[in-house]
Amino acid sequence: MEKKILIIDDDNKNIFALTATLKAKKLHTVAAPGAAEGIALLKSDPGIQVVLMDMMMPGMDGYEAISLIRQDEQLKNLQVIAVTAQAMSGDREKCLAAGADHYISKPIDVDVLLGLLEEHIKTE
Repeated sequence: MEKKILIIDDDNKNIFALTATLKAKKLHTVAAPGAAEGIALLKSDPGIQVVLMDMMMPGMDGYEAISLIRQDEQLKNLQVIAVTAQAMSGDREKCLAAGADHYISKPIDVDVLLGLLEEHIKTE
């Protein structure tokens, strides 16, 4: 089964840039334009190992989505990396307190992101 990274972001430009960057590193991605769609994808695709979660989205934001993931018995151990333009003091702690495993701010440092993904993408 192919290992995948789910990108949940309401901005198509962010999805495009992340997908292109990760594809260049031979990583397979799937994307969702919102949290509800992303959670539905998680429930239907057991190949997803890591979620890159935009925290500021209309409707359901990343904080609520992570909370729902952590409450779901099948999804609760999934690795979630909070990706946000919120880089003020306390934002990292807020994301981690919400249940994210890691936090990375926008604009994304690709080397940092790849380092985090390498830790969590398990190959068989």
